Amino acid sequence: MQPAPEQSPHHAYPDHWEADVVLRDGGTARIRPITTDDAERLVSFYEQVSDESKYYRFFAPYPRLSDRDVHRFTHHDYVDRVGLAVTVGGEFIATVRYDRIDERGRPASAPADEAEVAFLVQDAHQGRGVASALLEHIAAVARERGIRRFAAEVLPANTKMIKVFRDAGYTQQRSFEDGSVHLTLDLEPTAESLAVQRGREQRAEARSVQRLLAPGSVAVIGVGRTPGGVGRTVLRNLLGAGFTGRTYAVNRAFAADQATVDGVPAHRSIGDVGEPVDLAVVAVPADRVPEAVADCGEHGVQGLVILSAGYAEWGAEGRERQRELVRQARSYGMRIIGPNAFGLINNAETVRLNASLAPEPPAPGRIGLFTQSGAIGIALLSGLYRRGAGLSTFISAGNRADISGNDFLQYWYEDPDTDVALLYLESLGNPRKFTRLARRTAAVKPVVVVKGARHSGSTPPGHAVPISRIPDATVSALMRQAGVIRVDTVTEMVDAGLLLADQPLPAGPRVAILGNSESLGLLTYDACLAEGLRPRPPLDLTTAATPQDFRNALAEALADDGCDSVVVTAIPWVGEDGEAEAGDGEVLAAALHTAAAAGPAKPVAVVHVEIGGLAEALAEATSTVTQPRPPAQHTTAEPVAPAVPAPAAPPARDGDGAPGTRTGRIPAYPAAERAVRALAEAVRYAQWRRQAAAPGKVPEFLDDTIDASGAAELIDTLLGPDPDPRGRPLAHEEARELLGRYGITVRPTLPAPDPDAAVAAAARLGYPVALKTTAPHLRHRADLGGVRLDLANETALRRAYGELTDLLGKPAELRPVVQAMAPRGVDTVVRATIDPAAGAVLSFGLAGAPSELLGDTAHRLVPATDRDAAELIRSIRAAPVLFGWRGAAPVDTASLEELLLRVSRLVDDHPEVVSIALEPVVVATHGLTVLGASVRLSPPPPRTDLGPRRLPNY
Repeated sequence: MQPAPEQSPHHAYPDHWEADVVLRDGGTARIRPITTDDAERLVSFYEQVSDESKYYRFFAPYPRLSDRDVHRFTHHDYVDRVGLAVTVGGEFIATVRYDRIDERGRPASAPADEAEVAFLVQDAHQGRGVASALLEHIAAVARERGIRRFAAEVLPANTKMIKVFRDAGYTQQRSFEDGSVHLTLDLEPTAESLAVQRGREQRAEARSVQRLLAPGSVAVIGVGRTPGGVGRTVLRNLLGAGFTGRTYAVNRAFAADQATVDGVPAHRSIGDVGEPVDLAVVAVPADRVPEAVADCGEHGVQGLVILSAGYAEWGAEGRERQRELVRQARSYGMRIIGPNAFGLINNAETVRLNASLAPEPPAPGRIGLFTQSGAIGIALLSGLYRRGAGLSTFISAGNRADISGNDFLQYWYEDPDTDVALLYLESLGNPRKFTRLARRTAAVKPVVVVKGARHSGSTPPGHAVPISRIPDATVSALMRQAGVIRVDTVTEMVDAGLLLADQPLPAGPRVAILGNSESLGLLTYDACLAEGLRPRPPLDLTTAATPQDFRNALAEALADDGCDSVVVTAIPWVGEDGEAEAGDGEVLAAALHTAAAAGPAKPVAVVHVEIGGLAEALAEATSTVTQPRPPAQHTTAEPVAPAVPAPAAPPARDGDGAPGTRTGRIPAYPAAERAVRALAEAVRYAQWRRQAAAPGKVPEFLDDTIDASGAAELIDTLLGPDPDPRGRPLAHEEARELLGRYGITVRPTLPAPDPDAAVAAAARLGYPVALKTTAPHLRHRADLGGVRLDLANETALRRAYGELTDLLGKPAELRPVVQAMAPRGVDTVVRATIDPAAGAVLSFGLAGAPSELLGDTAHRLVPATDRDAAELIRSIRAAPVLFGWRGAAPVDTASLEELLLRVSRLVDDHPEVVSIALEPVVVATHGLTVLGASVRLSPPPPRTDLGPRRLPNY
């Protein structure tokens, strides 16, 4: 098991192998290559490993490493011999090494593609998922160096290591030889290995968030000696919320004899606390934060909330300060919320944590809220408070240097206390991962997103995330494909969140409308039509309707199998003296509650106009609690419903935590448009949920007509051994050949530099033909006269050639070409592009003005399924043209869907294909014809979503 002496030259240190990872228990560690400077760390690490673990590693007693051992284990060429270490606080806690071997198990160099691998994990860190994370990273390194298989010898008693290999998801073989288990792992990623990796990622990241949200003890660093200030405010809020754990006040300026502050123990440092501290809230000036972080890291603090400002939002110096903060915290295994954060809240009864600057915590509820902006967080808290909504958790991440919305999606996915996730985001640091996580979470509970900075392309301060080049409308379409409910404003987010948290999902788009105002009913009816719903004619109960009339009408509507949801509209009752009658709001709310509770599970929303007490009463659940006063100093930027008391804690929800059981609350809205928009989002989301339950697939028939390996060889040839990083466009024939490998036939085009060449080309292709210019300013512009169609003979062709050159310019400028005529049909355009932020995107629209001028283009993420392809062509506004509009014959949409799937497969199989444009694609009643194609190749961009788990680097 000893490594062989060095046999190949040393290569440069591969710093791209360095990575921060989240372990199974939620702590972080750093993985990096072992260097010659690590001799002392290696010896110290080995001394802390038990004799049993050493025996498992070397198959014999091995109490200490010799100088020769240390040299071998710290000297690598980073090709045939590689060693990685896991570090916490700068010290080793685990190592892994591979040595390339030949078919007889002897040391070798490339092209040998097998390596022997061995792990050693410090006993104190076993069970944290360290070896599993190391296996992911050493496997990625091995693949990069041309190694395709790992071989390992493991003693039968070393069950933990055997389990690491067995559970990795790689294709493997096992045998028992000479008293040990011989394992061979094929390192090619499989669907199972990717699922295992992502499952571990979800559990680890969710656990890292849970450690922040449910600490057993909290220390506030920077508590002032006198009332006031940020630190003292957070301490007061912690105590006011009734935090169930231990609380400590920390300030290095405290007098040595000061024992308490506001009744909690006071200390000058974390080290002086003398007990474990799980979470530290840091509220000291930025220049003192490193000292506080070091104090926390050296004494086992698990996570930090950095309220301090003065980081990336202050420019270049602040950005570097922020990066160093993250590096420092991660070196101790800690995660960070912030800096420049507003704080976090967990309303679970077993925790009751308000480690934020919010003066009044929201009441317990079923909504999880994440925001990057403190100001938006304040507005959202106030808006939810006024609407009677409760929260499970709240996080305002500030500069979002570490913990992000992705981490909280991981947590909320399995959180039984959260039924709806609301996120205000200004950027998507890892869009592919966000889409993946959002799709999985949306399959069990709604995810509602407001995307700020939609047009500015801004990023969180201090972040180096790719800027998307695709329009915001495309981003919205891709979010909806993942099941995300994308809204435009924080008010719309609150509106949708209330309905989704308190009402069951609608079974369809049919809406019953009832109320005591004909005008308000008609406004609601119009709003339903505008949102694509199917409203029934409003039921006017007249202004004389009593609460009992409302109750009966609602009960009847809910019982009607012809409706899926109900909108109740109400205006005040006016007495004979012209004054609104007192107490009507509470009475009406009670009547609606009674009808809703007794009827089938269908969503109910109320639109009201200044009915005193109605919104408050509707917001109450079946039980009541003492209501705190709303925070007077915060107001939302947009109008909200009248102020209401905080709601009672909701009852437990059904099985998967998704909406489906009423909480007893009915959401109320001050405008019909807002209620209907929220309901429409619920309808669309419910439809997505039903479809997601039976996802689409890629038809198997494509495999018989696709030559993936031939396409790969052709791409390698076209790019060459030293490809230009800017990429290169393919010539027409090159593009035709590549597309042909995927069963996409592009109609031949022949150059026509003069009339005689045009005639010769037509003779080869056969009449009738088309004569087209290919100059960039005239391409696809038939309206400018650059296209002549249906030229039936030589005479017509020569005449058209002369007209073209007389009108538009010389042949050298126009670059004329001749192409055989295609059957008549609808001109469409199919595109696929690699966006640096969103990934591979497949797009479809009608050619010309509909897509170019009106932006009527649909988009889906690659890889696309048969369902995606079908939805893609049906989701554009001009789709009726394809299906027999105004008596025209429907075109062959099945062939169009097949073409979309082929383009998707090509881009997904070969990331070097960074853009494809098929224009026009003429779709006839039977079949289609691709008349033009452009393809661009480039060295493939890195796919961070497919590599081993890692946190963003700083």
